[in-house]
Amino acid sequence: MEHDVAVRAHELSRRLGRGINVGNALDAVTQGPSGGWLQEGHFDEVRAAGFDTVRLPVCWSAHAGETAPYPIEPAFFESVDWAVGSALRRNLNVVLDVHHYHELQDLPQQHGARLMALWRQIARRYAGYPEGLYFELLNEPRGAMSAPAWNALLATALAAVRESDPHRAVIVGPAEMYSTAALPRLALPADDGLIVTVHYYEPFEFTHQGAHRIPGADEWIGAEWHADTGGDAVRRDLTAAAEWAREHGRPLFLGEFGAYEVADMASRRQWTAFVRSTAEHLGISWCYWDFGTDFGAFDLHRHAWREPLRAALLVDH
Repeated sequence: MEHDVAVRAHELSRRLGRGINVGNALDAVTQGPSGGWLQEGHFDEVRAAGFDTVRLPVCWSAHAGETAPYPIEPAFFESVDWAVGSALRRNLNVVLDVHHYHELQDLPQQHGARLMALWRQIARRYAGYPEGLYFELLNEPRGAMSAPAWNALLATALAAVRESDPHRAVIVGPAEMYSTAALPRLALPADDGLIVTVHYYEPFEFTHQGAHRIPGADEWIGAEWHADTGGDAVRRDLTAAAEWAREHGRPLFLGEFGAYEVADMASRRQWTAFVRSTAEHLGISWCYWDFGTDFGAFDLHRHAWREPLRAALLVDH
């Protein structure tokens, strides 16, 4: 039976296929519950383009009580229901995560019980949903959330999910912001429904040049990327991650990768295509960051795909 469950986890990971993050919508702390721009038609665009999955980052902590039992606002839950349902009705898988929980990153001991309460509520609400809905426990643990602290907390958060949803595929990644290099410090509970995730933004000075939230990023503006000089490093990093997953019998999901809009489009296209094709060659499902904002493959103002990025993601060469 355990072998059958493990095989199913690998199959569910494979089904994630090619995906895209719908970022800066339900994860936006300062915007309304719909993110201010996300519309039903955007899911049509994603499906028509040929994607299999949307990853839906959600800032639950901005819409939940500060004291036990930490209730999630009903109106916000309904907004998430709408987004999840809009994707599932179009035969898109959905990865639903906890995003931008900054207080937890800074004070993990004080906020651990709140994370568990959030997941109890989320898991109960979606327990009857089809298996095309995946849970991701916490986006990019970092800061005070060290590897030992995160390894302990992820086990308790997973247990909270399993109270009402024992068979849902659950995605977890290592501390240090899901870095591929941090995988050896990830300790996983004995649960064969787990899919391991990493994020990839290397070289960082290229992918985040000019990003306003990164100190000193303006100094990187003008950095280019070419496969003949940078390809070996990408291949080495992703191959090491795939080998770790294989050694541990876990499926692997590349939950984020992308380059900020300031980078020149030729380099963005080449880097994106190289990371995507390398992941696919290694049998890794993936989800590009992101759909329609500052890393976006889709131009919300023109209501059209940025063709170089769409082709880099979806056209096989």
